[in-house]
Amino acid sequence: MGKIIVCKAAELPPGRMQKVAADGKEILVANINGNFYAMDDTCTHSGASLSEGTIEGNNVVCGWHGAKFDCTTAKLAEFPVKIKDLRSYKVVLESDNIFLEM
Repeated sequence: MGKIIVCKAAELPPGRMQKVAADGKEILVANINGNFYAMDDTCTHSGASLSEGTIEGNNVVCGWHGAKFDCTTAKLAEFPVKIKDLRSYKVVLESDNIFLEM
């Protein structure tokens, strides 16, 4: 398993998220109350980019149809029908660098 640097922690303040490309995948990296989390960026409902949505508490809300995924677990938090959870990735913070373990 290798580590891939995705951004500087200072570039991602609390309550913000961004999409990064790592190991051929589109991944959402979010700062929730000073803690960093990473999960697939593609909504399992219709394929929207979750990084184009919003953050509400611990959840990222899909901008297309409102599916909510818990950033801390990558699991579906709320949606009218059951859809698949997302894959989460381990985040490592070293100095001011955010790495993903792939």
